[in-house]
Amino acid sequence: MVATPRLTLTKHLWRAALVSCVVLALAAQSAAAARYPPPQGKILNGLTAGTSARDFVRRTGKPVAVWQHFVLWGGHFQYALDDAHSIGARVMLHISTAEGQNQPEVISPGAIARGHGDGYLLRLGRALAAVGQPSYLRLFGEMNNCNNAYAAYNCSGSRRNADHSARALKRAWRRVYLILNGGATTAVNGALRAQHMPPVRTRAVSLPAAPVAFIWAPMTGGSPAISALRPAVYWPGGRWVDWVGTSFYSRFPNFGGLSSLYRTFALHHRKPFAFGEWGMWGSDNAAFASHLFSWIRQNRRVGMVQYNEGDDPHGPFRLYRYPSATRVIRQALKSSRFLGRVPPGG
Repeated sequence: MVATPRLTLTKHLWRAALVSCVVLALAAQSAAAARYPPPQGKILNGLTAGTSARDFVRRTGKPVAVWQHFVLWGGHFQYALDDAHSIGARVMLHISTAEGQNQPEVISPGAIARGHGDGYLLRLGRALAAVGQPSYLRLFGEMNNCNNAYAAYNCSGSRRNADHSARALKRAWRRVYLILNGGATTAVNGALRAQHMPPVRTRAVSLPAAPVAFIWAPMTGGSPAISALRPAVYWPGGRWVDWVGTSFYSRFPNFGGLSSLYRTFALHHRKPFAFGEWGMWGSDNAAFASHLFSWIRQNRRVGMVQYNEGDDPHGPFRLYRYPSATRVIRQALKSSRFLGRVPPGG
């Protein structure tokens, strides 16, 4: 039997409506389930980098609830999962497209949006789904920092190519979000199609739904300080972000920019807030540490603080360099508001 034009049109309309419903349901399910905040009024105490948490715990007097590592797109990440498991912490991954700042990239945001990194995402999704507890993903951290390969501008202020535009990065972000949140492959592909991106490169009928929360964490201001690198340019949309965050160091104490970012994105969009990395840098500035923890006490959406001690035991962020500030930090972390462990069911 040959379908009439009217029946064919009706079938296409029905299919389009079904795909739209699936896309909306997938996004709503992801937004509702993937945040994984701490219990109300609590803050997850975190550590970034390093090969051991022992020195940090000894100096601060507080165990680590979340351990973050910097990992390279396409590279190894199992060690980060193992490190977190070894101390009973949740894992957090900062995923970059280069080994470090001012290093060559292995893939561009544009290529990720076109699906060229799907194999890595599928492998990552399977691994995070197997962890058995929530994880956190800080994708493209400090995307408005010219020193990062995925930023849209060079440090001279010149624009990089279209594969590094803010639009390309936001598309890459959404692709990663959809693939890692998983579900029926047809539904994921429908959501990708709605975002004008190609289908996921897999023959699998379904993708594992990794229990992962995405932390969007630009710097409080662009580097260089141009309008095209302000945080808002990189906002992928509330439905694609689980947490809002930033980096914050004593060397650059931009509390005005911090408060503006917090109000504009965490408060306005009702998202938990994370210091994706923070640290002492340069001088033993106890006043900075005191000011920071005072700010945290006053802003109730803060749900995570990640002290970045770096991989080098003698690096610039290590707390042994800052005894006065460390005393302030230790005293602040004594508060029961800061969790050194995620409570069961938390």
